[in-house]
Amino acid sequence: MDIEMADATLPASENAETSTAAATVSSNPSYKLRYILSGHNMSVSSLKFSPDGAFLASSGSDKAIKLWDTYTGSIIHTFEGHMQGISDIAWSGDGEYIASASDDKTIIIWSLEERASVKTLIGHTNFVFCVNYNPNSNLLVSGGYDETVRVWDIARGKSLKVLPAHSDPVTAVSFNHDGTLIVSCAMDGLIRIWDADSGQCLKTLVDDDNPICSYARFSPNSRFVLASTQDSTIRLWNYQTSRCVKTYTGHINRTYCIPSCFTTNKGKYIVSGSEDAKVYIWDLQTRKILQVLEGHRDVVLAVATHPTQCIIASASMEKDLTIRLWFDES
Repeated sequence: MDIEMADATLPASENAETSTAAATVSSNPSYKLRYILSGHNMSVSSLKFSPDGAFLASSGSDKAIKLWDTYTGSIIHTFEGHMQGISDIAWSGDGEYIASASDDKTIIIWSLEERASVKTLIGHTNFVFCVNYNPNSNLLVSGGYDETVRVWDIARGKSLKVLPAHSDPVTAVSFNHDGTLIVSCAMDGLIRIWDADSGQCLKTLVDDDNPICSYARFSPNSRFVLASTQDSTIRLWNYQTSRCVKTYTGHINRTYCIPSCFTTNKGKYIVSGSEDAKVYIWDLQTRKILQVLEGHRDVVLAVATHPTQCIIASASMEKDLTIRLWFDES
């Protein structure tokens, strides 16, 4: 799943870019709507495919987590227990647990086998906005409106580290592919890279205009960070050199925290929701918009890409409330 983006470090290497463009012309994405999933009665906040791709989990302002069958679109289970809305969910690496981050200031860990909550992590002093497992799934990282990033020992149910990470609410946190680094971003516009073991801040990435940073994640090979900002731009950073090497534009993102994803199953694409009720798909190398998915009736707040197949999930806000599953069978 390694993204080889050698030419991403050299935006001027036009030969590499044009050869990539030529290679992708024949295999442009052609996603088509297959299923519309209804069940949430308030805005859907997060979508995540299970590690094997068999299930899709969704969370929302209605305090519920719903589990769906990816290939049939049918509902499997609804987890309930949070006292307030849920902003984010994450799967453990073995696909046996889901962690959820809520406005009730807690993180709950749910067992798929037991269909019940097995642990509640308490420590954040304000809304918990984002959560992710490390690759071994023995640690969780979370961020929230208390402006901290917290690293949790799941077995003990205790906070190992509290990083005074940002000067505004933390909007995204995740580990790199080997669990040695954490990336965080916040409404202060900063993207920070942390040593997961020591908790030391290794690097701060910031754009000149300092727009609110909605979302950040490592690329699959962990050599880059993809960041979505509320100036309607997605940037690919080489964090070793602190340089932005690619920008993706054309969507609208000025108000909400909308995530972006990589998909590497057919071509190498960037996928994002948008405030114009559409889903945008860009060519990773050429930065061209290759497809726009239309059908939602409100802001597309959540997107997810399937781990092994050409499937995209998208979800929308109040005026819509549906989750859509798009399949590319070309």
